[in-house]
Amino acid sequence: MTPDIPRSWVLALAPEISLVILLLAVFLFDRLVKPTERRRVGLLTAWGAFAILLLTVGIWLVGGEPSTQTGLADSLMWGGMIRSDGVSLVFKLMFLVALAASSLISLDVERLQRGEFFALLIAATLGFSLMAASADLIMLYVALETASISSYILAGFATEDRKSAEAGMKYFVYGAFATSVMLYGMSLIYGITTQTNLYLVGSMVMNASSIPAEANAVLLLAAVMIVAGFGFKISAVPFHFWTPDIYEGAPTPFVGFVSTASKAAGFAVFLRVFSAGIFGAPDSSSMWWAMLVAMAIITMTLGNFVAIFQKNIKRMLAYSSIAQAGYAMIGLVTMSPDGSGATMFYLLMYLFTNIALFGVVMLVGKETNSVEMDSFNGLSRRSPHLALVMLFALLSLSGIPPTAGFFGKFFIFKAAVDAGLWWLALVGILNAFVALYYYLNVVKCMYLYRSDEEDKPIPVSRAVKVGLAVLIFFVLYLGVFAGPAFEWTREAAGAFFALAG
Repeated sequence: MTPDIPRSWVLALAPEISLVILLLAVFLFDRLVKPTERRRVGLLTAWGAFAILLLTVGIWLVGGEPSTQTGLADSLMWGGMIRSDGVSLVFKLMFLVALAASSLISLDVERLQRGEFFALLIAATLGFSLMAASADLIMLYVALETASISSYILAGFATEDRKSAEAGMKYFVYGAFATSVMLYGMSLIYGITTQTNLYLVGSMVMNASSIPAEANAVLLLAAVMIVAGFGFKISAVPFHFWTPDIYEGAPTPFVGFVSTASKAAGFAVFLRVFSAGIFGAPDSSSMWWAMLVAMAIITMTLGNFVAIFQKNIKRMLAYSSIAQAGYAMIGLVTMSPDGSGATMFYLLMYLFTNIALFGVVMLVGKETNSVEMDSFNGLSRRSPHLALVMLFALLSLSGIPPTAGFFGKFFIFKAAVDAGLWWLALVGILNAFVALYYYLNVVKCMYLYRSDEEDKPIPVSRAVKVGLAVLIFFVLYLGVFAGPAFEWTREAAGAFFALAG
């Protein structure tokens, strides 16, 4: 073993190590700060996440981004448990942005100004980061549980609110069931191959002589079980039932975090596991490919059509989130670097958009004690800046230029057409028109309808203003200069396929 290998391990895991240090710092600071100044714990979390983000980018700029052509032995770390590549880098940056933005948005909610809340956010981020870098089924499961247990507690964190407690319990029950099913699928994989490393398993599966022919049925069953676990994380049909209730009952800042970071982590693992070839060659000839295509179509269609009938905006955004997972799955099923890169860009765009959207929902809900659609009536007169943030976020989700959502959908649909799946792209485009109806319905409430509370402005702290401004800046920036970001994600996605097979 060469002397520089331990150093490379430290650099590859620097974001995770820094998150652990930040977690301890938050606990210590929470014990030292005065009860009336607990808000500063959230600021420490946000600044800490930003510092780790700069550290991660600095290591990338100084050491160079992991190459997609790097040998597998050189990219695997920690006994083959972790893979350091461009994919893990992209997703780590996503999670850190989500942590920083969610911490800032949480500052205006007094009941969340506690060290435990921000510590759990950091722990969930740590789990998501390890999920995106996992190259072994054991590490994947440990990382998934780290993120999941933290998320269950965060969903029910507002214990004085009955809906929050109910959301936490439902999230725990549904999540534990999905995880147990996935774990059983992993055990079947281990039973057939006696390996837990994704790439060793994939090599054995694609080498027909390594796996008995009668094991193919078991592999298909394992694929279905593992898809159930990942489908729960990304809110894909038919594993979406938890989403509306949890979105409605959980604290709104956490909903913005889990709807983006958790979904991104689920797709990161989805892409890494299936592109490793553990269920066969990563192409349309695989026995599970048709299942993923059906899930993509049903997910975006059901999510969009059910969202039309929602009167509660958090439930509407829950079904919107389900539909967004369907769009992102289009890039997954193309099984190409362009498609995977488009999915990663889509998740990056969705992160900035959805956290900004839930930030406005949190502020309006706090002031009106309601998140029904009519609570947004006259928002353009009551708080023009919040209405503008909401407008750009909704236009981005709709896929209308000059927002990031336009290029997000464009890259996804283009990848599908290039892969010969023009009919799947057509289904996605038709669904985007359906979604436009209920997104613009919120815009209509904000700008056309009147409210008796129009003369009462909504107070917004400086930290939340900064957070929303930065998020919307990137929504617009990626809507104008999307090319470099997409090239970055597409190049990183090459790691999924450079070593496949």
